[in-house]
Amino acid sequence: MNNIQIITDSMADMPKDVLDKYNIMVMPLTIIFGDEEYRDGIDLTNAQFYEKLSQSKDLPKTSQMSPNKFIEVFEKVLNEGKDVLCINGSSKASGTFQSAVVAKSSLGNDKIEVFDTMALSLGAGIFVYEAAKMAAEGKDLKEIVEYLNTIKGNVDHIFTVDTLEYLKKGGRLNPMKATIATMLNIKPILTVVDGLVEPLDKVRGSKKVIGKMIELAKERGKTFENKVIGISHASSEDTVNLLKEQIMKELKPKEIMIKEIGCTIGTHAGPGTLAMFYII
Repeated sequence: MNNIQIITDSMADMPKDVLDKYNIMVMPLTIIFGDEEYRDGIDLTNAQFYEKLSQSKDLPKTSQMSPNKFIEVFEKVLNEGKDVLCINGSSKASGTFQSAVVAKSSLGNDKIEVFDTMALSLGAGIFVYEAAKMAAEGKDLKEIVEYLNTIKGNVDHIFTVDTLEYLKKGGRLNPMKATIATMLNIKPILTVVDGLVEPLDKVRGSKKVIGKMIELAKERGKTFENKVIGISHASSEDTVNLLKEQIMKELKPKEIMIKEIGCTIGTHAGPGTLAMFYII
């Protein structure tokens, strides 16, 4: 019997079928539009969020989970006789991981493990998925955390954004560089290094983006036949299907996991974002 409750936060953008299959709990961050607050994935659908985002003059704010909320959830799980494995999106992007650490410290229970993926979106989701499979196989808390530490820093992120406006508004990109890139129709290819977004490459024109992403994956990931590739997108059904087709054709992974980007990551990336993730 699986005696480990896996908990993650909404930055991990986990697909619902995986959450349901492995009984994974999601702690939602809060999205704030002016005076209105919404829990990511609960009070606002992705479609409603991207509509509000496109109409909003100012970028919404995102708010981390409080330590008290983590304490409440951790205590409930412990009272059910289960161990807790809390896997969070990058601590460099949100204080949610730190809130979970404070909660663990307050409870002082060695049946709680809190893990910082230093990853974003399905990059963090890959850690959650790997942990869930191991827990289902009967692996204990120590074994799972040891494995997660071996892949930490080796979950690659390759992604692009449709517009640099949201990264610029959120202070993630130099405004002058964003303006010049937009004028030249340059599409950036980005990655995550040590938990933060970094430029990786660029192409001119959106038609070349998918080809470049696949090319970079071949260089960085080498072989894919035994790997899971995560794909996430922000309101980009047509483009994500093209990326999936190219991945299946050229990389031939063991499995593909797809999820639309939720409100937390979508606030900073914006609609039209397209991303792929895998363990190097």
